[in-house]
Amino acid sequence: MIEAGLVSQYSEELMTGLGPLFVRPESYRTCRDYLHALMADLPRVNCWTLAEHAGHDRPDRMQYLLERASWDTEAARAAVRGFVTGQLADDQAVLIFDESGHEKDGIATVGVARQYTGTVGKVTNCVNAVYCTYASPAGHTLCDVRLYLPRTWADDQARRDDAGVPEQVRFASKPDLAREMLAVHLAAGTRFRWVAADAVYGRDPQLRAAIENAGKGYVLQVPCDFRVQLGCGRRMRADQAAKLIEDQPWPNLYSAGPGSKGERLYRWGWIGTASTRHSLLIRQSLTNPDELAYYWCHTPDDQPAPLPVLVKVAGQRWPVEEDLKHGKQHAALTDSQVRTWTAWHRHQLLSIAALAIKAVAAARARHHHTPPPQPQDPDQPPPADLTPIPLTVPEIGRLHALLNRAWQPIQHHLHWSLWRRLHQARARWYHHRARLAINLPP
Repeated sequence: MIEAGLVSQYSEELMTGLGPLFVRPESYRTCRDYLHALMADLPRVNCWTLAEHAGHDRPDRMQYLLERASWDTEAARAAVRGFVTGQLADDQAVLIFDESGHEKDGIATVGVARQYTGTVGKVTNCVNAVYCTYASPAGHTLCDVRLYLPRTWADDQARRDDAGVPEQVRFASKPDLAREMLAVHLAAGTRFRWVAADAVYGRDPQLRAAIENAGKGYVLQVPCDFRVQLGCGRRMRADQAAKLIEDQPWPNLYSAGPGSKGERLYRWGWIGTASTRHSLLIRQSLTNPDELAYYWCHTPDDQPAPLPVLVKVAGQRWPVEEDLKHGKQHAALTDSQVRTWTAWHRHQLLSIAALAIKAVAAARARHHHTPPPQPQDPDQPPPADLTPIPLTVPEIGRLHALLNRAWQPIQHHLHWSLWRRLHQARARWYHHRARLAINLPP
Protein backbone atom coordinates (compact mmCIF):
# COMPACT_ATOMS: atom_id res chain seq x y z
CA MET A 1 0.00 0.00 0.00
CA ILE A 2 1.86 3.06 -1.33
CA GLU A 3 -0.16 5.59 0.71
CA ALA A 4 0.50 3.75 3.97
CA GLY A 5 4.20 3.75 3.14
CA LEU A 6 4.00 7.54 2.91
CA VAL A 7 3.65 7.59 6.71
CA SER A 8 7.24 6.39 7.03
CA GLN A 9 8.36 8.90 4.41
CA TYR A 10 6.68 11.84 6.13
CA SER A 11 7.85 10.79 9.59
CA GLU A 12 11.45 10.70 8.37
CA GLU A 13 10.98 14.09 6.69
CA LEU A 14 9.66 15.61 9.90
CA MET A 15 12.32 13.99 12.09
CA THR A 16 15.03 15.26 9.75
CA GLY A 17 13.74 18.78 10.35
CA LEU A 18 13.75 18.22 14.12
CA GLY A 19 17.26 16.76 14.21
CA PRO A 20 19.24 20.03 14.58
CA LEU A 21 17.10 21.02 17.60
CA PHE A 22 18.56 18.30 19.83
CA VAL A 23 21.81 18.78 21.76
CA ARG A 24 22.54 15.04 22.05
CA PRO A 25 21.97 12.34 19.39
CA GLU A 26 20.63 9.95 22.06
CA SER A 27 17.72 12.30 22.76
CA TYR A 28 17.04 12.60 19.04
CA ARG A 29 16.85 8.81 18.68
CA THR A 30 14.57 8.58 21.72
CA CYS A 31 12.31 11.25 20.18
CA ARG A 32 12.07 9.20 16.99
CA ASP A 33 11.21 6.10 19.04
CA TYR A 34 8.58 8.08 20.94
CA LEU A 35 7.00 9.41 17.73
CA HIS A 36 6.93 5.99 16.04
CA ALA A 37 5.42 4.39 19.14
CA LEU A 38 2.68 7.05 19.23
CA MET A 39 1.72 6.01 15.68
CA ALA A 40 1.53 2.32 16.60
CA ASP A 41 -2.08 2.44 17.86
CA LEU A 42 -1.17 0.99 21.26
CA PRO A 43 -4.22 0.19 23.44
CA ARG A 44 -2.72 2.12 26.37
CA VAL A 45 -0.14 4.88 26.08
CA ASN A 46 2.33 6.06 28.69
CA CYS A 47 6.12 6.10 28.95
CA TRP A 48 6.12 2.46 30.04
CA THR A 49 4.17 1.14 27.04
CA LEU A 50 5.97 3.43 24.61
CA ALA A 51 9.34 2.24 25.90
CA GLU A 52 8.32 -1.44 25.74
CA HIS A 53 7.13 -1.00 22.14
CA ALA A 54 10.37 0.75 21.19
CA GLY A 55 12.47 -2.06 22.64
CA HIS A 56 13.86 -0.12 25.61
CA ASP A 57 14.57 -1.96 28.87
CA ARG A 58 13.13 0.81 31.06
CA PRO A 59 10.94 3.91 30.64
CA ASP A 60 13.75 6.19 31.83
CA ARG A 61 14.77 7.42 28.36
CA MET A 62 11.19 8.32 27.43
CA GLN A 63 10.67 10.12 30.73
CA TYR A 64 13.99 11.93 30.38
CA LEU A 65 13.01 13.08 26.86
CA LEU A 66 9.88 14.77 28.19
CA GLU A 67 11.26 16.17 31.43
CA ARG A 68 14.95 17.04 31.26
CA ALA A 69 16.45 16.43 27.82
CA SER A 70 17.98 19.47 26.10
CA TRP A 71 15.99 20.25 22.98
CA ASP A 72 14.32 23.40 21.72
CA THR A 73 10.61 22.75 22.25
CA GLU A 74 9.50 26.06 20.73
CA ALA A 75 11.57 25.53 17.60
CA ALA A 76 10.20 21.98 17.37
CA ARG A 77 6.67 23.38 17.64
CA ALA A 78 7.46 25.72 14.73
CA ALA A 79 8.84 22.82 12.70
CA VAL A 80 5.69 20.73 13.20
CA ARG A 81 3.49 23.73 12.42
CA GLY A 82 5.52 24.42 9.28
CA PHE A 83 5.27 20.78 8.21
CA VAL A 84 1.45 20.89 8.41
CA THR A 85 0.98 24.30 6.79
CA GLY A 86 3.52 23.45 4.11
CA GLN A 87 2.08 20.06 3.13
CA LEU A 88 -1.55 21.28 3.14
CA ALA A 89 -0.87 24.87 2.03
CA ASP A 90 -3.62 26.80 0.25
CA ASP A 91 -4.43 30.51 -0.02
CA GLN A 92 -8.08 29.80 0.92
CA ALA A 93 -7.20 27.75 4.00
CA VAL A 94 -8.99 28.24 7.32
CA LEU A 95 -7.49 28.45 10.81
CA ILE A 96 -9.87 26.89 13.32
CA PHE A 97 -9.64 27.42 17.08
CA ASP A 98 -11.31 25.23 19.67
CA GLU A 99 -10.71 24.12 23.23
CA SER A 100 -10.75 20.57 24.53
CA GLY A 101 -10.03 18.97 27.86
CA HIS A 102 -9.70 15.67 29.64
CA GLU A 103 -10.49 14.62 33.17
CA LYS A 104 -7.57 14.23 35.52
CA ASP A 105 -7.31 13.00 39.11
CA GLY A 106 -5.39 14.87 41.77
CA ILE A 107 -4.13 18.44 41.94
CA ALA A 108 -0.48 18.16 40.86
CA THR A 109 -0.78 18.03 37.05
CA VAL A 110 -0.09 21.45 35.54
CA GLY A 111 -3.31 23.31 34.77
CA VAL A 112 -5.64 20.84 36.50
CA ALA A 113 -8.61 22.42 38.26
CA ARG A 114 -12.35 22.10 38.64
CA GLN A 115 -13.56 23.74 35.46
CA TYR A 116 -15.97 23.18 32.61
CA THR A 117 -14.93 20.98 29.71
CA GLY A 118 -17.08 20.28 26.69
CA THR A 119 -15.61 16.79 26.44
CA VAL A 120 -17.85 15.59 29.28
CA GLY A 121 -20.24 18.57 29.24
CA LYS A 122 -19.89 19.54 32.90
CA VAL A 123 -17.64 21.07 35.53
CA THR A 124 -15.09 18.48 36.62
CA ASN A 125 -11.46 18.11 37.64
CA CYS A 126 -9.69 18.44 34.30
CA VAL A 127 -7.02 20.03 32.14
CA ASN A 128 -8.08 22.32 29.28
CA ALA A 129 -6.15 23.48 26.24
CA VAL A 130 -6.82 25.56 23.12
CA TYR A 131 -6.00 23.85 19.82
CA CYS A 132 -5.55 25.16 16.29
CA THR A 133 -6.42 23.19 13.15
CA TYR A 134 -5.21 24.10 9.67
CA ALA A 135 -7.89 23.17 7.12
CA SER A 136 -7.52 23.48 3.35
CA PRO A 137 -9.03 21.73 0.31
CA ALA A 138 -6.15 19.22 0.57
CA GLY A 139 -6.95 18.16 4.14
CA HIS A 140 -6.89 19.22 7.76
CA THR A 141 -5.11 18.42 11.03
CA LEU A 142 -4.06 19.97 14.32
CA CYS A 143 -1.00 22.19 14.07
CA ASP A 144 -0.65 23.99 17.44
CA VAL A 145 -1.80 24.00 21.07
CA ARG A 146 -1.70 26.24 24.15
CA LEU A 147 -2.35 25.05 27.70
CA TYR A 148 -5.08 26.97 29.52
CA LEU A 149 -3.70 27.91 32.95
CA PRO A 150 -6.56 28.82 35.34
CA ARG A 151 -6.16 31.77 37.70
CA THR A 152 -5.83 29.38 40.64
CA TRP A 153 -2.62 28.21 39.01
CA ALA A 154 -1.43 31.47 37.51
CA ASP A 155 -1.58 33.24 40.90
CA ASP A 156 -0.11 30.39 42.99
CA GLN A 157 3.70 30.71 42.92
CA ALA A 158 4.27 27.48 44.86
CA ARG A 159 2.27 25.38 42.39
CA ARG A 160 3.94 27.16 39.47
CA ASP A 161 7.37 26.32 40.84
CA ASP A 162 6.49 22.68 41.43
CA ALA A 163 5.19 22.31 37.85
CA GLY A 164 7.96 24.36 36.25
CA VAL A 165 5.69 27.02 34.78
CA PRO A 166 7.91 29.68 33.11
CA GLU A 167 8.02 33.06 34.86
CA GLN A 168 6.76 34.93 31.78
CA VAL A 169 3.57 32.86 31.60
CA ARG A 170 0.61 34.69 33.08
CA PHE A 171 -3.13 34.06 33.10
CA ALA A 172 -4.58 34.22 29.60
CA SER A 173 -8.16 33.60 28.54
CA LYS A 174 -8.91 31.09 25.82
CA PRO A 175 -9.41 33.84 23.19
CA ASP A 176 -6.06 35.30 24.33
CA LEU A 177 -4.42 31.95 23.63
CA ALA A 178 -6.08 31.87 20.20
CA ARG A 179 -4.66 35.35 19.50
CA GLU A 180 -1.19 34.08 20.44
CA MET A 181 -1.43 31.27 17.89
CA LEU A 182 -2.88 33.62 15.28
CA ALA A 183 0.08 35.99 15.74
CA VAL A 184 2.52 33.11 15.33
CA HIS A 185 0.90 32.05 12.05
CA LEU A 186 0.95 35.62 10.76
CA ALA A 187 4.61 36.07 11.68
CA ALA A 188 5.49 32.76 10.00
CA GLY A 189 3.70 33.75 6.78
CA THR A 190 1.22 30.87 6.89
CA ARG A 191 -1.07 30.83 3.86
CA PHE A 192 -4.69 31.21 4.98
CA ARG A 193 -7.62 33.51 4.33
CA TRP A 194 -10.22 32.73 6.98
CA VAL A 195 -10.61 32.04 10.69
CA ALA A 196 -13.43 29.99 12.20
CA ALA A 197 -14.31 29.28 15.84
CA ASP A 198 -17.24 28.84 18.22
CA ALA A 199 -18.90 31.46 20.41
CA VAL A 200 -16.18 31.38 23.09
CA TYR A 201 -13.94 33.13 20.56
CA GLY A 202 -16.55 34.89 18.46
CA ARG A 203 -17.67 37.09 21.34
CA ASP A 204 -14.14 38.36 21.99
CA PRO A 205 -13.63 41.81 20.39
CA GLN A 206 -9.82 41.68 20.66
CA LEU A 207 -9.60 38.45 18.68
CA ARG A 208 -11.96 39.81 16.01
CA ALA A 209 -9.93 43.02 15.77
CA ALA A 210 -6.66 41.08 15.45
CA ILE A 211 -8.06 39.08 12.54
CA GLU A 212 -9.42 42.18 10.80
CA ASN A 213 -6.17 44.12 11.27
CA ALA A 214 -4.29 41.23 9.69
CA GLY A 215 -6.45 41.53 6.56
CA LYS A 216 -8.10 38.13 7.08
CA GLY A 217 -11.75 37.15 7.08
CA TYR A 218 -13.67 35.24 9.70
CA VAL A 219 -16.92 33.40 10.30
CA LEU A 220 -17.20 33.20 14.08
CA GLN A 221 -20.13 31.75 15.96
CA VAL A 222 -21.63 34.21 18.44
CA PRO A 223 -24.24 33.93 21.22
CA CYS A 224 -27.84 34.95 20.65
CA ASP A 225 -27.36 38.16 22.66
CA PHE A 226 -24.50 39.38 20.42
CA ARG A 227 -25.39 42.92 19.34
CA VAL A 228 -25.22 43.98 15.69
CA GLN A 229 -25.89 47.30 13.96
CA LEU A 230 -28.04 46.85 10.88
CA GLY A 231 -27.80 48.85 7.70
CA CYS A 232 -30.81 50.92 8.75
CA GLY A 233 -28.90 52.09 11.83
CA ARG A 234 -30.81 50.01 14.37
CA ARG A 235 -28.73 48.14 16.96
CA MET A 236 -30.16 44.91 18.30
CA ARG A 237 -29.41 41.40 19.49
CA ALA A 238 -28.70 38.64 16.97
CA ASP A 239 -31.86 36.73 17.90
CA GLN A 240 -33.92 39.91 17.51
CA ALA A 241 -32.42 40.45 14.08
CA ALA A 242 -33.38 36.90 13.14
CA LYS A 243 -37.03 37.73 13.89
CA LEU A 244 -36.94 40.32 11.11
CA ILE A 245 -36.78 37.52 8.57
CA GLU A 246 -38.54 34.70 10.42
CA ASP A 247 -41.82 35.33 8.58
CA GLN A 248 -40.07 35.08 5.24
CA PRO A 249 -39.17 31.83 3.51
CA TRP A 250 -35.53 30.78 3.89
CA PRO A 251 -34.76 29.50 0.38
CA ASN A 252 -31.00 29.33 0.97
CA LEU A 253 -30.44 25.59 1.42
CA TYR A 254 -26.73 24.88 1.60
CA SER A 255 -24.52 22.15 2.99
CA ALA A 256 -22.15 23.02 5.83
CA GLY A 257 -19.89 20.21 4.62
CA PRO A 258 -19.97 16.43 4.36
CA GLY A 259 -20.71 14.40 7.47
CA SER A 260 -20.51 10.70 8.24
CA LYS A 261 -24.10 10.23 7.00
CA GLY A 262 -24.06 12.66 4.09
CA GLU A 263 -24.16 16.40 3.56
CA ARG A 264 -25.01 18.55 6.60
CA LEU A 265 -27.87 20.52 5.09
CA TYR A 266 -29.27 23.66 6.74
CA ARG A 267 -31.26 26.70 5.76
CA TRP A 268 -29.36 29.96 6.03
CA GLY A 269 -30.42 33.54 6.65
CA TRP A 270 -28.11 36.40 5.77
CA ILE A 271 -28.49 39.94 7.13
CA GLY A 272 -26.45 42.94 6.03
CA THR A 273 -25.11 45.44 8.54
CA ALA A 274 -23.92 49.04 8.66
CA SER A 275 -20.48 47.82 7.54
CA THR A 276 -20.06 46.52 4.00
CA ARG A 277 -17.55 43.98 5.27
CA HIS A 278 -19.65 42.58 8.11
CA SER A 279 -22.79 40.48 8.05
CA LEU A 280 -24.84 38.25 10.31
CA LEU A 281 -25.24 34.65 9.19
CA ILE A 282 -28.03 32.56 10.73
CA ARG A 283 -28.22 28.77 10.51
CA GLN A 284 -31.59 27.04 10.82
CA SER A 285 -32.06 23.32 11.40
CA LEU A 286 -34.23 21.48 8.86
CA THR A 287 -35.77 19.22 11.51
CA ASN A 288 -36.26 21.91 14.17
CA PRO A 289 -36.82 25.41 12.72
CA ASP A 290 -36.55 26.95 16.21
CA GLU A 291 -32.95 25.74 16.49
CA LEU A 292 -30.80 28.63 15.29
CA ALA A 293 -27.08 29.36 15.35
CA TYR A 294 -25.55 32.79 14.73
CA TYR A 295 -22.28 33.72 13.01
CA TRP A 296 -20.63 37.12 12.82
CA CYS A 297 -18.79 37.39 9.50
CA HIS A 298 -16.04 39.65 8.23
CA THR A 299 -14.91 39.72 4.60
CA PRO A 300 -11.30 40.70 3.95
CA ASP A 301 -12.28 42.39 0.66
CA ASP A 302 -14.32 45.54 0.13
CA GLN A 303 -17.17 43.50 -1.32
CA PRO A 304 -19.04 40.97 0.85
CA ALA A 305 -18.16 37.32 0.15
CA PRO A 306 -20.97 35.30 -1.50
CA LEU A 307 -23.25 33.41 0.86
CA PRO A 308 -22.01 29.94 -0.25
CA VAL A 309 -18.45 30.96 0.64
CA LEU A 310 -19.46 32.08 4.15
CA VAL A 311 -21.46 28.89 4.65
CA LYS A 312 -18.47 26.80 3.60
CA VAL A 313 -16.23 28.61 6.10
CA ALA A 314 -18.85 28.20 8.85
CA GLY A 315 -18.87 24.46 8.12
CA GLN A 316 -15.11 24.33 8.62
CA ARG A 317 -15.74 24.51 12.38
CA TRP A 318 -16.32 20.75 12.38
CA PRO A 319 -12.89 19.50 11.19
CA VAL A 320 -11.28 20.53 14.48
CA GLU A 321 -13.72 18.24 16.29
CA GLU A 322 -12.66 15.37 14.04
CA ASP A 323 -8.99 16.19 14.55
CA LEU A 324 -9.37 16.23 18.33
CA LYS A 325 -11.19 12.90 18.22
CA HIS A 326 -8.51 11.31 16.04
CA GLY A 327 -5.78 12.88 18.14
CA LYS A 328 -7.17 11.35 21.31
CA GLN A 329 -7.91 7.93 19.79
CA HIS A 330 -4.95 7.48 17.44
CA ALA A 331 -2.15 9.76 18.68
CA ALA A 332 -2.53 9.62 22.50
CA LEU A 333 -3.25 13.35 22.69
CA THR A 334 -4.70 13.10 26.21
CA ASP A 335 -3.21 9.79 27.38
CA SER A 336 -0.01 11.17 28.84
CA GLN A 337 0.80 10.73 32.52
CA VAL A 338 2.86 13.92 32.85
CA ARG A 339 2.66 16.65 35.43
CA THR A 340 5.07 19.46 34.55
CA TRP A 341 4.78 22.31 32.06
CA THR A 342 7.65 21.12 29.87
CA ALA A 343 6.60 17.47 29.79
CA TRP A 344 2.98 18.34 28.98
CA HIS A 345 3.92 20.55 26.04
CA ARG A 346 6.48 18.09 24.67
CA HIS A 347 4.01 15.21 24.73
CA GLN A 348 1.33 17.35 23.10
CA LEU A 349 3.79 18.44 20.41
CA LEU A 350 4.79 14.87 19.55
CA SER A 351 1.15 13.72 19.56
CA ILE A 352 0.22 16.53 17.15
CA ALA A 353 3.20 15.52 14.99
CA ALA A 354 2.07 11.86 14.94
CA LEU A 355 -1.45 12.88 13.94
CA ALA A 356 -0.14 15.31 11.30
CA ILE A 357 1.93 12.60 9.61
CA LYS A 358 -1.11 10.34 9.31
CA ALA A 359 -3.35 13.22 8.18
CA VAL A 360 -0.95 14.33 5.45
CA ALA A 361 -0.64 10.75 4.19
CA ALA A 362 -4.44 10.44 4.15
CA ALA A 363 -4.72 13.75 2.26
CA ARG A 364 -2.32 12.46 -0.38
CA ALA A 365 -4.38 9.25 -0.66
CA ARG A 366 -7.61 11.22 -1.16
CA HIS A 367 -5.95 13.29 -3.90
CA HIS A 368 -5.45 10.15 -6.03
CA HIS A 369 -8.76 8.49 -5.14
CA THR A 370 -12.01 8.41 -7.11
CA PRO A 371 -14.91 8.89 -4.66
CA PRO A 372 -17.71 6.28 -4.72
CA PRO A 373 -20.96 7.26 -6.49
CA GLN A 374 -23.91 8.56 -4.48
CA PRO A 375 -27.39 6.95 -4.66
CA GLN A 376 -29.91 8.79 -6.79
CA ASP A 377 -32.99 6.88 -5.57
CA PRO A 378 -34.05 5.84 -2.01
CA ASP A 379 -34.49 2.22 -3.13
CA GLN A 380 -31.37 2.01 -5.28
CA PRO A 381 -29.04 -0.83 -4.19
CA PRO A 382 -25.28 -0.26 -4.17
CA PRO A 383 -23.54 -1.20 -7.43
CA ALA A 384 -21.56 -4.42 -7.57
CA ASP A 385 -18.35 -2.55 -8.37
CA LEU A 386 -18.75 0.07 -5.60
CA THR A 387 -15.55 2.04 -5.04
CA PRO A 388 -14.29 2.05 -1.42
CA ILE A 389 -14.08 5.34 0.45
CA PRO A 390 -10.65 7.00 0.57
CA LEU A 391 -8.16 6.03 3.24
CA THR A 392 -8.93 7.78 6.52
CA VAL A 393 -6.59 8.81 9.30
CA PRO A 394 -7.56 5.80 11.48
CA GLU A 395 -7.13 3.38 8.56
CA ILE A 396 -3.77 4.91 7.62
CA GLY A 397 -2.72 4.40 11.24
CA ARG A 398 -3.81 0.75 11.27
CA LEU A 399 -1.97 -0.02 8.04
CA HIS A 400 1.15 1.72 9.24
CA ALA A 401 1.05 -0.16 12.56
CA LEU A 402 0.68 -3.50 10.77
CA LEU A 403 3.39 -2.82 8.19
CA ASN A 404 5.83 -1.46 10.79
CA ARG A 405 5.01 -3.54 13.85
CA ALA A 406 8.05 -3.87 16.09
CA TRP A 407 8.20 -7.55 17.02
CA GLN A 408 10.29 -8.00 20.16
CA PRO A 409 11.68 -11.30 21.53
CA ILE A 410 9.59 -12.98 24.21
CA GLN A 411 12.41 -12.34 26.69
CA HIS A 412 11.88 -8.59 26.19
CA HIS A 413 8.20 -8.79 27.19
CA LEU A 414 8.96 -11.13 30.12
CA HIS A 415 11.54 -8.58 31.29
CA TRP A 416 8.89 -5.83 31.16
CA SER A 417 6.38 -7.99 33.02
CA LEU A 418 8.89 -8.53 35.81
CA TRP A 419 9.93 -4.85 35.81
CA ARG A 420 6.31 -3.64 36.08
CA ARG A 421 5.49 -6.02 38.93
CA LEU A 422 8.63 -5.10 40.84
CA HIS A 423 7.92 -1.39 40.37
CA GLN A 424 4.32 -1.87 41.55
CA ALA A 425 5.48 -3.89 44.56
CA ARG A 426 7.93 -1.14 45.51
CA ALA A 427 5.23 1.53 45.17
CA ARG A 428 2.81 -0.53 47.27
CA TRP A 429 5.44 -0.99 49.97
CA TYR A 430 5.97 2.78 50.26
CA HIS A 431 2.21 3.46 50.28
CA HIS A 432 1.67 0.95 53.08
CA ARG A 433 4.60 2.39 55.06
CA ALA A 434 3.14 5.90 54.76
CA ARG A 435 -0.30 4.70 55.87
CA LEU A 436 1.24 2.83 58.81
CA ALA A 437 2.97 6.02 59.95
CA ILE A 438 -0.30 7.97 59.72
CA ASN A 439 -2.25 5.39 61.73
CA LEU A 440 0.29 5.08 64.56
CA PRO A 441 -0.98 6.57 67.85
CA PRO A 442 0.78 9.75 69.00
